[in-house]
Amino acid sequence: MTRLLLDVDTGIDDALALAYLASLPEVEFVAVTATPGNAGLRQVALNTLAMLELCGRPGVEVAVGAEVPLSVPLVTTPETHGPQGLGHAVLPQPSGSVSARHAADVWVEAARAHPGELTALITAPLTNFALAIRREPRLPELLKRVVIMGGSFYHQGNTTPTAEWNTHVDPHAAKEVYAAFRGLPEDRLPIVCSLDTTERIEMRPEHIRRLSAAAGCAVEELVLPEQPEGLRSTSENPLVRHLSDALRFYFEFHRHYDQGYLAHVHDFFAAGVAAGTLEYSTRTATVDVEVESTLLMGTTVADYRKLWGHPPNAKVVSGNNPEQAFQELIRSVGALAARLYER
Repeated sequence: MTRLLLDVDTGIDDALALAYLASLPEVEFVAVTATPGNAGLRQVALNTLAMLELCGRPGVEVAVGAEVPLSVPLVTTPETHGPQGLGHAVLPQPSGSVSARHAADVWVEAARAHPGELTALITAPLTNFALAIRREPRLPELLKRVVIMGGSFYHQGNTTPTAEWNTHVDPHAAKEVYAAFRGLPEDRLPIVCSLDTTERIEMRPEHIRRLSAAAGCAVEELVLPEQPEGLRSTSENPLVRHLSDALRFYFEFHRHYDQGYLAHVHDFFAAGVAAGTLEYSTRTATVDVEVESTLLMGTTVADYRKLWGHPPNAKVVSGNNPEQAFQELIRSVGALAARLYER
């Protein structure tokens, strides 16, 4: 059993990550916390509640934390994830409500209650995690494993030429988080899923077609570049339908930026790393984040050769297997959709 604490800014790839994790019977959602990023804080929380319920995981505590980054103004991305964060998908209103607890308290109290048992997955800016570490500096030692989706090292950024989105939204939080892990044993260092490898996880129309087939849909789910933008799915399976609508928007966005009719589903890969189901390799490094330069704000730097003379604080993913990742996604989420919404 993998017992997960998650922090998300539920946009399209976070939603896919939640669906994948919900499809794994061996994964327990201890709690999910929300950070603003892909959308504003309240919308992120609603998206998260709705997605968990759609995926057959009602009753999971969803808590909110900071409404803005530590030191810079909040920026969101409706052009990337749609006005509500889930592309063209409009999920049913959730029946659950947002927890009264602050996200940082949720993390600290859970880690103290279950030392060495919980895996942390952060697919959002690191604001809430930084606040939790401020409240409990031992948090990096209390968690069993930490997986972070963020950063860009030897790869073009997706927000500025050098910076990745999650880190750029709150670079000061990211800097604090990496500093908190410096000098810890290697098995306590965060696994960092940066753009260097997450942009290899390219979801394409064929994957959606195969997902609908795995779900037992009577009609092929076709999301194609020649179709009108904004075309809505008519799939009889609600999970397939909503994922298809969300991913179509993501495909359209990537095409607008000359990347092809595809979607980089970063957070799904990080979820698979946290669950232990996807293939990957890592390199140990000392990671730091630029927070002073206007030109390079949010840039992540990895020292692999100990040139700074500082102890390591991260294991950066250096290799993965996209084919295996999508086979696993289609098999598992397809089975979940079939199980939940059998005709």
